[in-house]
Amino acid sequence: MTATPNLETARKLLCALQDHIRDTLVAARAKSGASFARIAAVTAADTIYEVDKITEDAIFEWFDLHWPRKWPVQLVMEGIEDDEVVTFPRGLRVDQTMFVCIMDPIDGTRNIMYDKRSAWALAALALQRGAKTGLGDIVVAAQTELSTSKMWRSDQLSAVRGKGVVARAFDLRERRWSRLSPRPSRATDFEHGFASIARFFPEGKGLLGTIEEALWSELGILGKNGGQLVFDDQYICSGGQFYELLIGHDRMLGDLRPLVYAKLGLAGGALCCHPYDVCTALILEEAGGIVETPEGRPLRAPLDTTSPIAWMGYANATLAKKVRPILKRLLKAHC
Repeated sequence: MTATPNLETARKLLCALQDHIRDTLVAARAKSGASFARIAAVTAADTIYEVDKITEDAIFEWFDLHWPRKWPVQLVMEGIEDDEVVTFPRGLRVDQTMFVCIMDPIDGTRNIMYDKRSAWALAALALQRGAKTGLGDIVVAAQTELSTSKMWRSDQLSAVRGKGVVARAFDLRERRWSRLSPRPSRATDFEHGFASIARFFPEGKGLLGTIEEALWSELGILGKNGGQLVFDDQYICSGGQFYELLIGHDRMLGDLRPLVYAKLGLAGGALCCHPYDVCTALILEEAGGIVETPEGRPLRAPLDTTSPIAWMGYANATLAKKVRPILKRLLKAHC
């Protein structure tokens, strides 16, 4: 019989796993000739670059060595196909596991492979319910910054549902931790703040821009001071977007690509957000922020690597209340 899981211990384990991912990436980058940008594979979920592959063996080795055998776990991860079963201890059936661990080892591959901006290691745990296990079942989450070569600090945020956020910063030079105090913005409007809708790639950019411009128009922002009262920042990874909301930099961020791609007939081939990309939404929610569907409902999706996810994130309930009815109407008109 397996032991009842201690979720605080589970949180610390996810953080330790991500420390290992960070250190593996730092060591690989230090080796001369490391080619992070080379394409290693193309899967149904995403393009896998060499920087992604570097961490895969390290993750499997870590689970073999450090994951408690008394808490058997199924691993769902970018790079593992949905029909492939990976469990620890090895060889167990899914129905013999206690947890599902869903991971994106490097969220923001394109940022880090060009040493342009931080990427993030994302991981979350849900109690195993077989095929019924979904985003709403996540009880523990952690995300750790994978910093660029010129940065000396790596931030780490984690949470157990109902217990608040644990946040700390790691000094990569001195290898020691310090406290971090994230707090989402308490602003009640969008003026003189960062807020945007994701439009990372050429597909659908026109329609996404149309929807966002209409949103600002209905909120009374468009045209004020030449439309310069809301600032746009396209951070190409959901973990990074959640961090910007958590730390108080951004007031609203969202990803409508699945809806727009479906409207334009691009759903089968266009890259969009998946469950592993939003698995750390729990941390933002524990900090007082909001993550939901564009229509204002809780995120619901199976813990797989292919389901498309559209989401909106808000720093606080006041901002969400202002946007929800307008966005719902705009999506009905355009998508």
